[in-house]
This record gives sequence, structure tokens and C-alpha cells, in this order.
Amino acid sequence: PAEPTLVLRLKFLNDTERLARVRPGDTVGALKRTYFPGQEQQVRLIYQGQLLRDDSQSLAGLHLGHLSVLHCHLSPPSAAPTAPGTPGPRSPAPAALGVGSLALPLFVLLLALLWYLQLQHRHVFTATATTCLAGLTLLVTFVAFAMYRR
Repeated sequence: PAEPTLVLRLKFLNDTERLARVRPGDTVGALKRTYFPGQEQQVRLIYQGQLLRDDSQSLAGLHLGHLSVLHCHLSPPSAAPTAPGTPGPRSPAPAALGVGSLALPLFVLLLALLWYLQLQHRHVFTATATTCLAGLTLLVTFVAFAMYRR
């Protein structure tokens, strides 16, 4: 004889619901594989306040009734916890210190030196050179704010 089917309500954090047709002999893992393919490691099922950790546990063992509510939490793939004893995901490598990341600080340092020289040795700088220095300073300031505003 065919095993009777149960209808379970899968309720998500955003209050949406999905109906799941299962057999009492099915396991928690089979439910995850059927209704969350490819996301079995990210889905957490909660029944009556208890996290269903054991994927080999049968649904009959949980004493689920028709239209019982299973709360579902889907975590993002990068935040999926790993089993104890298995290596976790590697943390991203620190970004290499390239010339691009040093360009702006070097320009600021160069501008500071030029302004110092302009203030200490005014007789060397013409009005045109001072105006160009002021314009270059404004340009570098706008670039700095645009880069570090993110």
C-alpha cells in the first residue's frame, strides 16, 4: 500500500509560505533536497522552536501533523556554516598594494611640498605657477573625495 502523504507549511522569515507534500517516512535531509535543491547546506528548518539538525531523522519521528509549520531560514552561500573538523571557507587574500593605491597619497605629498616651497620661496614662483598649483590642488582634492567617498 502507498504511504499517506502529509502537507507541511514551510514558512519563511518574510512571512511567505510554501506547501510541501511529503511522506511520514521521508527524512529531514530528503525534504531539504526536494524543496531546496542545491541549498541544502544553507537551509535551516525549525519545528516547535527546535532546530532540526539531524538530516537523517524521519518526519514521522518529529510527530508532524497535516499542515504543521516548519520555519525556514536560508542563509547566504558565503555564510554557510561548516561541519566541525572540516576546514572553513578561506578568507579572501588581502589586496595587493599596487601603484594605483599609492598614487593619490603621493600626489598629496608632492602638492604639500610644492605649497611649502611656494610659501618659503615666493620669489621663485610666478603668478601663473601659483595659479596652476592652486588649480592642481583643487583637482586632486576633488579626485580624493570622489575616491574615498565610497
